[in-house]
Amino acid sequence: MIHVFFLLIYTFFFSISNCNDFSDYKTYKKSKINLNIQKISQEKFHYPWAITFLDRDNILVTEKKGNIFKINTSNGDRFKIKHKIPHIEFRHGQGGLLDVYKHSDGYIYFTYSHDFNDKTKIGRLSNYSSTAVARGKLQNNEIVDLETLLIAKPKLDTDKHWGARIVIKDDFLFVGFGERDKGMIAQNPQKHPGSIIRIKTDGTIPTDNPAYLGFEDWLPEIYQIGMRNPQGMAISPKNGEIYFSQHGPMGGDNIGIVKFAGNYGWKDIAWGGKEYSGRKIGTKDFKDIYNKNLITWVPSIAVGNIQFYKGETFYEWKENLIVSATKTKLLARLVFEGPKIIDQEIIIKDDKRIGRIRDFEIDHEGNILIISDSSPSYLWKISRDYSMPSKAEQN
Repeated sequence: MIHVFFLLIYTFFFSISNCNDFSDYKTYKKSKINLNIQKISQEKFHYPWAITFLDRDNILVTEKKGNIFKINTSNGDRFKIKHKIPHIEFRHGQGGLLDVYKHSDGYIYFTYSHDFNDKTKIGRLSNYSSTAVARGKLQNNEIVDLETLLIAKPKLDTDKHWGARIVIKDDFLFVGFGERDKGMIAQNPQKHPGSIIRIKTDGTIPTDNPAYLGFEDWLPEIYQIGMRNPQGMAISPKNGEIYFSQHGPMGGDNIGIVKFAGNYGWKDIAWGGKEYSGRKIGTKDFKDIYNKNLITWVPSIAVGNIQFYKGETFYEWKENLIVSATKTKLLARLVFEGPKIIDQEIIIKDDKRIGRIRDFEIDHEGNILIISDSSPSYLWKISRDYSMPSKAEQN
């Protein structure tokens, strides 16, 4: 009987020490700041995917079906941008024209699902496609000097998990590639799906990538592996590290930090998530051999893009991480103390006007611009409502 007692005690403490704490957004407190939510324009979008600022007043918005629009955020004027980004796959599924990123070098960077238009033996088009990265310059409402920087290998016959968020740091281009619903491919450093790649902005490969510094079996572009479906990336203003967000399966959405030769474990582990059938993935939720997430959501929130807050509109949020989510129609903020998250707060949840939040940007004043994953969709502006005191001031 004594042996059984000690076995139970050991099992309890062992299970505690070998799991990460899960976060449940349903327990988060609601922000006490009063918000003003307004449409910037009555113009409709069809499943927009990404926003980037061109200057103080103008943004670009991509739609999955291949459209790019330039919008003046002051007066709502909208112009359609001409482009010749090739072979965008938007027949079905999650693909299409995806991220857009304006860099200080004058180029606009894009990610998209590249359709190979392969024909089968009986003459029908196959569905083989890959995540691709391209760049061009905006001149007179047209993308010119377009060049493809990278098309992920191998091409795959699936329409899921493209990833495709972009961030640029010190003229190095980081892109998160989804594993295309192929699971353990994310553990293969000879294949792009399920990785974060790092190349120079001109498409050449840095000589300090893992492949050149002890990881000879890795593709030269790959910087990190073990990813499922990256949805956001942001550079910390405190330490310059790149933070990413990614979808887990049914549970297990998470945020982590991009690491040299890092491996976050998918699909050997699933960060508390399960198959949609309910079947458990792997023998453990986490393993010490893999990099650790900063936060993991169970149940899933369908995490989207992330941004560190800047600006004065919500000065209380300075350098907090703002997180979007589609399924839960959520905009939240995470407060860090070093690498540890010490507080979470809901900014917006289940707002029927906005819906499923796909992407957002923060303007020069600190207002938040939002697009939703829907059709029709609109461009929304979140600002502070100064007409009444905040709930915190009332208490």
